[in-house]
Amino acid sequence: MNGAGGASSGVPSFGARLTEAVAARGPLCVGVDPHPALLEAWGLPLDVAGFERFALTATEALADSVAVLKPQSAFFEAYGAAGITVLERVISTARQAGALVLLDVKRGDIGSTMAAYAAAYLADTAPLAADAITVSPYLGFGALEPAFTRARETGRGVFVLARTSNPEGHTVQRARDSRDVTVAQSIVDEAAKLNAGAEPLGDVGVVVGATVEPDEVRLDTLNGPVLVPGFGAQGATAEDLRRVFGSGVRGLLPTSSRDILRHGPDAEALRAAAERAKDSIASILP
Repeated sequence: MNGAGGASSGVPSFGARLTEAVAARGPLCVGVDPHPALLEAWGLPLDVAGFERFALTATEALADSVAVLKPQSAFFEAYGAAGITVLERVISTARQAGALVLLDVKRGDIGSTMAAYAAAYLADTAPLAADAITVSPYLGFGALEPAFTRARETGRGVFVLARTSNPEGHTVQRARDSRDVTVAQSIVDEAAKLNAGAEPLGDVGVVVGATVEPDEVRLDTLNGPVLVPGFGAQGATAEDLRRVFGSGVRGLLPTSSRDILRHGPDAEALRAAAERAKDSIASILP
């Protein structure tokens, strides 16, 4: 995938669309995570009706003011066909309101299976087509090529897990290869190759948590977006963003879910929480 070429279909690249959205709405990604505990906190029943009301209320409240919404596919899949129907509505509603949709699916496989995942989420005709998806590289970065290819063809993006915020990832992601390079850094380096020469930003992002140690991964050559989980309910603050990433990294996209969603079901309270998060991020990012 050559980011410099843009989408072969002639549509604007994901990197360009993300840059425009962030400039207009601020660098915040909000997760749409219909977790049972949040449904209960909203006073909603733990059934399809409650689940649907939660997901659509959050989407409708936030989609016209945040740059990116990130539905967590697992929560929708848990409800079977009804949940997938709601996910389709969330994607459609968000995009109609001007938000980019990053579908958090964390798919990663080989050969025709990876190609099928790419068709499911990155093809123009797919019911679940999003603006970008998350993928896992732990069957080999090269195995993700079908997703990179499909994304390039349709003007979409791919975010590759690199250094995640969960403690369970440390053993694998901090392991070093024969060149004494960590697995996480090698993933960032491979993504950087695909983004070389892209303007204003490449389409292949990485996921690096806000709770990791400073300088664990070098991002100066990535030339792509960085999805930053861990902000908000997981404990990371705006100052942690500065501590971990410094001031020179382009394309940072902090993501918050529970810390904003807990303010529902009142739409104004949800929007106010998102605005506070954007303000705190803006105070430390260039």
